[in-house]
Formats: sequence, structure tokens, C-alpha cells
Amino acid sequence: MTDLKRTALKITLVLFIAQSLASAGFIAAAAINPILGAKLAPSRSLATLPTAVYLLSGALSASGWGNLMDRIGRRNAIVLGLLLGALGNVLVLAAIQISLFALVLIGLMMMGMTNSAVLLGRFAAAEVNPPDQRGRAISLVVLGGVIGTILARLSAVPMSGLVVSMGMDELAGAYFTTLVLFSIASVFVFIGLRPDPREAGREVATLYPESIPHGKSRPVAQILRQPAAATAVTAMTLGQVVMVAIMVVTSLHMEDHMHPRSDIYSVISAHTFGMYAPSIISGWLLDRWGRGRMILIGSATLLLSCITAPLSPDVLPLGIALFLLGVGWNFCFVGGSTLLADQLSPLERSRTQGTNDLLVGLASAVISLSSGIIFNTTSYTMMAIIAGALSLVPLVMSVSFLRKTNVPAVA
Repeated sequence: MTDLKRTALKITLVLFIAQSLASAGFIAAAAINPILGAKLAPSRSLATLPTAVYLLSGALSASGWGNLMDRIGRRNAIVLGLLLGALGNVLVLAAIQISLFALVLIGLMMMGMTNSAVLLGRFAAAEVNPPDQRGRAISLVVLGGVIGTILARLSAVPMSGLVVSMGMDELAGAYFTTLVLFSIASVFVFIGLRPDPREAGREVATLYPESIPHGKSRPVAQILRQPAAATAVTAMTLGQVVMVAIMVVTSLHMEDHMHPRSDIYSVISAHTFGMYAPSIISGWLLDRWGRGRMILIGSATLLLSCITAPLSPDVLPLGIALFLLGVGWNFCFVGGSTLLADQLSPLERSRTQGTNDLLVGLASAVISLSSGIIFNTTSYTMMAIIAGALSLVPLVMSVSFLRKTNVPAVA
């Protein structure tokens, strides 16, 4: 194995471990954010506002992190992001102690920015690997989310017991967990992510030069008017909207039915496992089914989840429904991402994909806040009905796309 290959493997594994640690922290906090919001917000309708702030700050900070990574390097930017998230957790812990909702929002805003920085690590893994290995490198880093689901469940419950024994609110356990995990991840990245992926990536670019075509790139609006691109963006945006709509109110729904926090962690962990675990086979399924059929099956899975989620408040049915919700999101996201990439020239990719990510982030923030209001004024069942109706849009569009491209909707 050459030195460059060893370096690429080392960097990819370090980013995988960092993603695992950070994901565990995000998942632990995500299960509790709506419950904390319901406790501290002036109105229960604002229970999901912390999650909305978290999602919005992540969406709006992505381009800023990208620019910062170019200026100070990937390692320093990721470490800075993790430390920012650790500080955000300190603020949330302080907010719990003094019952200050505004401080929760500031802390969650900082954590959302951390999530954006950590997610960009997948591109750092891509740039240190040869072109034919970049997809696998990205998949490995993203699969850190699977480890994160397990680690979150194993660490958050005992930490909650520990903080209670210290005389603190049980809700603080999730944020203590996240604080510890972010801190460990920041030290690990600072020590282990050497050389900086930016420098290693330059060596790879020299050894594997890629042609960059010149000429005009189409306006984003023109691209998004194409049926294939419109189907792709709709699948990713509404797939995210449906997922967030159900996920953020499930914790509140379970809290209303007197479930212990351990059950809530279990259901949210099942959901995030469904989001990330299919990545192991989604590439193979994409090749077998095709882009349009992947979106169709993902949309149908989202619809099935919305139908089953309100049927029973018990842990097992909710866990299955939320797992299906994660799987449906994964299929829509993977299918939509690939279908969109197929429509773009290299000159169009960054701008169009950045616009797509911004749309997804903004839609997530809006539905996160809206779902809290809908849940508080109506019911979990009504939220599921609305989400199910939204899942029909990419389902219908994917069927139309398959018909126009003469691909059968069902194999």
C-alpha cells in the first residue's frame, strides 16, 4: 500500500469515527429537544421551535463552513465546529438550570452549525481518495450514523440517571452526553486528522487530474424546470419534510402517553438507524431499481410509515413506523440526489446542489415549527395525515417520470 493510500484510509477512518461520535450526540439531543421545548417555551405550540432553529442554522451555515474549510483547512474547521457545538450544549445545560428558553434556542443554533460542519466531512473523505473510490469513502463516513444510533442509546440513558443523582433535571442527561461526545470527537479530529485532507487532496488531484469542461452553465431555475430535476428536488425536499414532521412530534406524543425516556431514545434510535443503515445497500438497490423507482418506493414507504405511526402509542409499533420513516427518507434522498446529479454538468453541480440543500433545510425548519403547532392544536393522527398527503406528491411525480422515460413503475 502506498503512502498516499495509507493516508487516504487513515483520514477516512478518522472521519468515520468522528461522524459516529458526533451523530450519537445529535441523536441523543434530537430525542429530547421537543420535550425541553415543551417544558420551557411560553406556549406548548413552540415546543418544536428549538428543532426548527437547529435545522435552519445548519442550512444557512453550510456555505460559510465550506468557505472556512478552504481558508483554514478541513481539520481546523471541523474541530472549530465541534467546539462550537460543545459550547452550545453548555448553554443548553445552563438554560435548563435557570429555565431560560431563549438560551436553549441560542445553544441549539450553535449545535445546528456544528451538524453542518461535521456533515461536510464526507467531502473531505472524498477529496483524499481517487475518483473511483470516492463514493465508497462518502458512504463509509455517512455510515457513522449507524454507529451513532447505537452509541446514543447506550450513553444517553445512563447519563440521564447520573445527572438525576447529582440533583439535576433528567433532561440534562442528553446534553451532557452530547457535550462529552463532541469534546471527545474534537480532540480525536485534532490529533488524528493529519495531514489535513486539503493538503492530501491536492496530491490526489495531481495524480488523478480530472477535466473540467468550459462553457455556459444553465441558470438554476431553468434546470429545476426539467421534469427529472423537478422530481429529484421534490423527492429530497418533501422526503425531508415528511420525515421531520413525524419525527419531531413523536417524542412529545410518547411523553403524553407517559413513556419513560429510555423508550423515547429507543424509538428515535430505530428511526435514525432506518435513515442510515440502508446506505449499506442503497447503492446496489439504486443500480438495480433505477432512480425513479427508488424515489417511488421511498415515497410509498414514507406513506406507509405515516399510516402506521398513529395506529398505536406502544413502543414496538412506533419503533417500526419510525424505522420505516427513516428508510423512506433514505431512498428518497439517495434516489433524488443521484437523479439530480445525472442532470448536471460539473460546472452546474455546486450551485444547483447548494440551492437544493438550502431548499431542503428551509423546508425542514418551516415544517419543524409548523408540526409543533399542528400537534398541539389537533393531534398526532392529524400530523400523520398531513405528512402522508405530502408523501403522495413525490410518489405521483415519480410515477409520471417513469412513464415519460418508458420505465415500468413496477418491476
